[in-house]
Amino acid sequence: MKILLLDGYNLFYRARYSGMNKGEFSTVFNFFRGLRPLVENFSPDKIYCVLEGMPKKRLQECPEYKGQRVYDNKDNFSEQRKIIIRMLKEYFPIQIVKHDDFECDDIIGHIANNYDNNSNEVTIVSSDTDFIQSITDNVKLYNPVRKSFIDRPSYDYITWKALKGDASDNIEGFKGIGNKRALTLTENLNKLNDFLSSTAGNEEKFNLNKWLIKFHDLSEEEISNIQYFPIPELNWGKLKEEFTNMEFNSIVSKDKTWNKFITTFER
Repeated sequence: MKILLLDGYNLFYRARYSGMNKGEFSTVFNFFRGLRPLVENFSPDKIYCVLEGMPKKRLQECPEYKGQRVYDNKDNFSEQRKIIIRMLKEYFPIQIVKHDDFECDDIIGHIANNYDNNSNEVTIVSSDTDFIQSITDNVKLYNPVRKSFIDRPSYDYITWKALKGDASDNIEGFKGIGNKRALTLTENLNKLNDFLSSTAGNEEKFNLNKWLIKFHDLSEEEISNIQYFPIPELNWGKLKEEFTNMEFNSIVSKDKTWNKFITTFER
């Protein structure tokens, strides 16, 4: 079975800042314009689109986690995001998934792990490099910006990133450690241990960084609280009406183009 796991908010933000300008519905247009070729290229048997929840545990341990991010709504992004999610829930044969208390990374990691066996082929679609930790022989990571698969590194990715830090998540690395030195320490356990014991607090900081970066294992109760939204009955006529009202002409104006769009998802 071929499984496609979509990092919802990663794709929403990509749609926000790339593609064509369609006025007040630019992000909506760019998302669905980019979704079709993804589905066509991978021809999955099942698609999950995972939405973001609150990183409750990480914030309890580290209130500064992602605290540097500034969110704006100057292009009405919040409303466009809601439109995309609503349309996915109402019209597309895609399983929408969310856990209110976990980031989508943790949930995608959980789903990928459940399908990680020789009878399945799992593809995660995201430009977030944290998914490198999920790569196995059966789980692949596809970067939709580069339009290529990401190779699994020979070193331990979580250790490497815990040393150098992650500015995008406000995880502070160690002073003087960049990519190369982090790699040297990661590949040499003795050097790593010497570094961690050289200064008071290094080991505690390192362990916290690893905990923040690593995808969380979910308890049975937490797994039971994952929301799997119902997959709707297909209603292409109603979707076409909405796309027409939004003036997504390059999708709906020609029968050939529209039929190609809906056939991709029907298949």
